[in-house]
Amino acid sequence: MNDWQRKLDTFVLGRMAATKLPAVSLALIRDGEVIYRRGYGLRDWRAGFPATPATLYGIGSITKSFTCLAIMQLQERGLLSVDDPVERHLPFDIAPGGHKVLLRHLMSHTSGIPALGYAEHVLRQVIKPRPSLLLAGGPEDMLGFMNGAEDWAQAAPGERWFYLNEGFALLGAIVAKVAGVSYVEYVQEHILGPLGMRRSFFDRASVEADGDVAVPSYADRDGRLQGADYCYGQITAEGGLISSVDDMARYVQMYLRGGKDSAGTPVVSAASLAEMTRPHVATPGEQFAALGGDAPGGMPVAGSVNPGWYGYGLSLAPLGEHTVIRHGGSVRVATGEMAFIPALNAGAVLLASGGGYPLAQLAQYALAPLAGMDPDELPFAVAERRLDAMTGHYETFRGTTAVKVRRQGGFLAVESADVDTAVTTILVPAKLTDDGGEFWTIAGVTRLPVELHLLPGGGAELILERYKYRRTDRRL
Repeated sequence: MNDWQRKLDTFVLGRMAATKLPAVSLALIRDGEVIYRRGYGLRDWRAGFPATPATLYGIGSITKSFTCLAIMQLQERGLLSVDDPVERHLPFDIAPGGHKVLLRHLMSHTSGIPALGYAEHVLRQVIKPRPSLLLAGGPEDMLGFMNGAEDWAQAAPGERWFYLNEGFALLGAIVAKVAGVSYVEYVQEHILGPLGMRRSFFDRASVEADGDVAVPSYADRDGRLQGADYCYGQITAEGGLISSVDDMARYVQMYLRGGKDSAGTPVVSAASLAEMTRPHVATPGEQFAALGGDAPGGMPVAGSVNPGWYGYGLSLAPLGEHTVIRHGGSVRVATGEMAFIPALNAGAVLLASGGGYPLAQLAQYALAPLAGMDPDELPFAVAERRLDAMTGHYETFRGTTAVKVRRQGGFLAVESADVDTAVTTILVPAKLTDDGGEFWTIAGVTRLPVELHLLPGGGAELILERYKYRRTDRRL
């Protein structure tokens, strides 16, 4: 094990411990080879079984790239076109602003229809089952559920990005109708089989018969781990695949080989992959807190200031001077991240049994050294380090008032020590430096500036409303 692998292991294990993530598996790919693979933590924390690179997890919405790959294969066979209206294949009568929704609009989340919450509703059942009126048994049920959604549309098709799980459920139904077999059978025969992904499944029986499966898990409100289940059969084309990082590494290698399997046989054409991985629409979001450095490089579109774009079932984002093609996934009790950099012939896959730390950040940390970057200087790592440096216990003059400052994701939370009037104030970063930070919070309808200064020798001062606090070693 070399130094960067030790550094990566330390980072992953530290984030797992901080966010109660029981198991993570990782595979790194470079120049056509898996150069590092391992499991962290316990795939079954009840029995004490360790995670391995072969451990199975739900990959969530990474499945969407398989669905789009299937659509591109069917287009190459002349059985459909991404420019087909959805209504050509399904009785779909939603036309936002009077415009037809095309397959490519569903593939790029640009139908104009905001998320309708069906998948989220189903996924909640695995944590706290409850009577439901919204469980779709097939495409007809999904179409029935979406009936009336035209009034829910927010934009014309192609204008704006709105993540729509329901659209991918319809794409799965279209794959089945055009191919003449079920969506699951099609993916197994035309994608999983050719790539040798023999331990990737959609059904309960195959998963439960396997000897290396992570327990789908979540932390309850008291921080205690709880076991759950997957939504077998209720979620497929939009997020139902269960796989391992070993199998998913084969999938990433297919992209890095321009659509070919390990024997050089095309699974899909390079032209179709290029269409899947080019920017079709900007996704919302930008780097929030100023970190005192330059803006991210590697923008997928020259001259763009938007750090995120979406293709067909895949996202694009910068990492230094390079563009990362990626997709994440979450089924609440398992998460995943697939990321690759074609210019470096490199990629990473991470799967986890829970939803603690963002796996996209772990993937960036793993890929950064392959891109010649110091992972500890990535924007998220810098922000975490600077926020952590400001946490602690603070008191006003002579200890008359005390607060605890802790990091809460990308924010700081200031908690009052007075148990009778417990109040938590959220501080939103505006600027973070090694000397402290500028923040803001809301009081009523007023936006208030907040300062936090790091002093020589480990001291710190917080200026919040009328008060000045100093960090102390005393515990509340």
